[in-house]
Amino acid sequence: MEKFTQLNAVAAYYPRANVDTDLIIRVERCAKVEKGGLGAYAFEMARFLPDGTDNPAFPLNHEPFRRAKILVGGINFGCGSSREMAVWAIAGLGIRCLIAPSYGEIFFGNCFQNGLLPIVLAQPVVEKLGAALAADPAHATLTVDLARQKVVTPAGEEIGFEIEPLRKRALLEGLDEIGLTQLREAEIAEFQRKDRAKRPWVYV
Repeated sequence: MEKFTQLNAVAAYYPRANVDTDLIIRVERCAKVEKGGLGAYAFEMARFLPDGTDNPAFPLNHEPFRRAKILVGGINFGCGSSREMAVWAIAGLGIRCLIAPSYGEIFFGNCFQNGLLPIVLAQPVVEKLGAALAADPAHATLTVDLARQKVVTPAGEEIGFEIEPLRKRALLEGLDEIGLTQLREAEIAEFQRKDRAKRPWVYV
């Protein structure tokens, strides 16, 4: 998994509330498109008009937001079904960080499993941040410093965020759950040694 340390990138604002995983990626795409190709269909129903042309109302269809690596969203982002493909699709767009007031619980966990950082900030803070990005596209760049747990605005304002320590470490070091487990190989081996002495019949 790619490490996440510090990201300085264009940030787009998509304020829609309750963006569900069906909107992020249609179910038929999940069945027929390989993981690496899902980005082409991310937000398909909002991103394109019925004739297949770009929807001008969708923020990522405009410069500089086509190059966004940070997406600032609305409340309850990623709600709905538990499909992990929704995270794959967003990552396929090049997005590495999400900022929203709240997330669907399973979607939130899936982000960490795939190296995507979901930041939770208070709704008024998110709305203020998003409005500033939309109002000044020429300076719509944020810095996300995971080690310091800060989002830095174009004006230099620093906004702190919380993250569970183990998930933070996993992102900083580029580790999935298997990688995190392997960090404790010595502890596991010691437990097995003691357990083998106590319950040898288990290891026959």
